[in-house]
Amino acid sequence: MSSAAHEQTLRVAADWWMRLRAADADERTTEAWLAWIDQDASHLPAFEQVGALAERLGRVGAVTRARLVAEFAPARPRRRWMPLAAAAAALIALGLAYLAWPDRGPTVLQYASRIGGHQEVGLADGSQVAVGAATELSTSFNGRRRRVELERGEAYFRVVHDPRRPFVVRAGPVTVEDIGTAFDVRRTGDQVTIAVAEGRVRVADGRGGSLEAAAGQAIRFDPAHPAMQVTAVDPAQVAAWRAGRLDFDNEPLPIVVANINRYRPQPLRIGDARLAALTFTGTVRTDAIDEWLRTLPQVLPVAVRRQAGGVVLEHAGSPSAPR
Repeated sequence: MSSAAHEQTLRVAADWWMRLRAADADERTTEAWLAWIDQDASHLPAFEQVGALAERLGRVGAVTRARLVAEFAPARPRRRWMPLAAAAAALIALGLAYLAWPDRGPTVLQYASRIGGHQEVGLADGSQVAVGAATELSTSFNGRRRRVELERGEAYFRVVHDPRRPFVVRAGPVTVEDIGTAFDVRRTGDQVTIAVAEGRVRVADGRGGSLEAAAGQAIRFDPAHPAMQVTAVDPAQVAAWRAGRLDFDNEPLPIVVANINRYRPQPLRIGDARLAALTFTGTVRTDAIDEWLRTLPQVLPVAVRRQAGGVVLEHAGSPSAPR
């Protein structure tokens, strides 16, 4: 492909990148984008490169962006369906020389959120990820596969399905493959919970076990148990953490505490091994964790002891428990 033709392909890919993220983007937009991808083998790599560049440019400061835009991307006539305030298009235009370099392997990007915060991420293929509090993940995309590594925390995925390129999330020993899906993955150590809001996923546990789950189902993996468990969930409540609610269904207290700590600068600590046998069912609001702590002794045999730097949970029968 000539350099002029390649540049034009990149510009069209940049236009598609913006259209897919526009407020009025719908299923027809996605179908039209997929049709464009199918037109030529060069379209998908160009779109991925544009997305990767946009994400990198999105991380630089406003002054740097303004200087680069002024120097490398002066104003030009806009296509009729592009937003009038299309600063992102100028940012994409900055990188045409960079994008013309050969693709030497998968594009790897990393994301990390702070305690109590989360972020919305647009991936290069048009998929969307809501990254939960105190979460770390990375993406690795190329022309054959799309892979996400969830190191810790929780993320909600809304995937643009492409049967030619599987979208796989790996969380410790567990792999989750999209089958046209919106789903949530929570990793606490090697314990993993997958809840499906739309479509289906295929989950493998790394020990030869494999299950499929549809909307309204959740799969739990615990390395201490021989098989994955399937439970029912309300699809509308999947990833309720995005609205400030942590929902737990008969989950071990250490798992509950570990996930609450992703939203609490002063951590909770379990000070008695006997508490590991307790389970909790209920909702904890991320803006009312102290209120939950006050009511916890009413539902579990737990004593709450406050100390410098955090809170310790002890068994109610412990000699050191508050009276």
